[in-house]
Amino acid sequence: MSGGPAARRDSGERLGGVRPFSIKTKLGALVVISVLITTGLSMIAVHTKTELRFIMVFSMIATLLITQFVAHSLTSPLDEMNAVARSISHGDYTRRVRENRRDELGTLAQTINRMADELAAQDRQRKELVANVSHELRTPIAGLRAVLENIVDGVTEADPETMRTALKQTERLGRLVETLLDLSRLDNGVVPLKTRRFEVWPYLSGVLKEANMVASVRAGIASGSGSHTRTDVHLHLDVSPPELTAHADPERIHQVVANLIDNAVKHSPPHGRVTVKARRGPQPDSLELEVLDEGPGIPRSEWHRVFERFNRGAVSRPHGPGSDGGTGLGLAIARWAVDLHGGRIGVAESERGCRILVTLPGPRSAPS
Repeated sequence: MSGGPAARRDSGERLGGVRPFSIKTKLGALVVISVLITTGLSMIAVHTKTELRFIMVFSMIATLLITQFVAHSLTSPLDEMNAVARSISHGDYTRRVRENRRDELGTLAQTINRMADELAAQDRQRKELVANVSHELRTPIAGLRAVLENIVDGVTEADPETMRTALKQTERLGRLVETLLDLSRLDNGVVPLKTRRFEVWPYLSGVLKEANMVASVRAGIASGSGSHTRTDVHLHLDVSPPELTAHADPERIHQVVANLIDNAVKHSPPHGRVTVKARRGPQPDSLELEVLDEGPGIPRSEWHRVFERFNRGAVSRPHGPGSDGGTGLGLAIARWAVDLHGGRIGVAESERGCRILVTLPGPRSAPS
């Protein structure tokens, strides 16, 4: 299969090892021109009986002028690149190198600009990380501190209702720390896969029961502090065929399904429905999972950003009563767990709500 226009252009430029406008071509042309000038002036000297020393002086002057012109055209962009690289090293990612050449220096300019773009993106993500984590930690810490200070100062008694409020803030801190630890494992790549074969129906049924149980416990804790959590959303499981089996790491798949359910519940309308579907994939022992909600959905322009860290999408507010938006890490962790299996995860077309499709390969395709 032939490549695209860019690939064909690159292959054409590399034909014979030298591109038409490469530095090697320019230096070779400089040598040829210098030889031609010297030879031409020597022939003129022979036919006009001009002294050879004058011819040599003119030849040297012409060659030096041409060499100076070529050298300036090579060193000028290098000086610009050096200045931009120095700015990048000091944290200024706004400067760029002009990409107006078709030689190796032009390719180097493109590489430096891409590097600056990537460094700027990483710096922006780092600042967003600090801002988001600081924001997420500040609220439960302030709430927990207020409760404990009231107890110590004798303003309130350490009754079950007060302690439920403190426990709620502590659990929120624990969930945040857990997601940050998962994020750290994602970056370090230290989580091995422990794959095995399991039956999909009882496994997913247990995940949904656990999700319902956690929601009920959170609702009981939240009721004492006047806040709300989602218990009105119905979770539905659809596995076909019922005896369907899969070969994967159950712990990692639990992270995927639990995070997708949590995200779907948060964005479901009151008394909405979240459906988890499981089907046999195209390959032996492969599996296709779907999580579908009845919320407002995700604009197509946001599909590629859904699984980025700390991205909460165009729909920034959950649509359930009293729900918070979370940390924006759940979907990033889900993508990480799917990537560990060599699978795919993405937003799929849906007539209503948001539909997340996960494809897990069989044991032969999954990375070891």
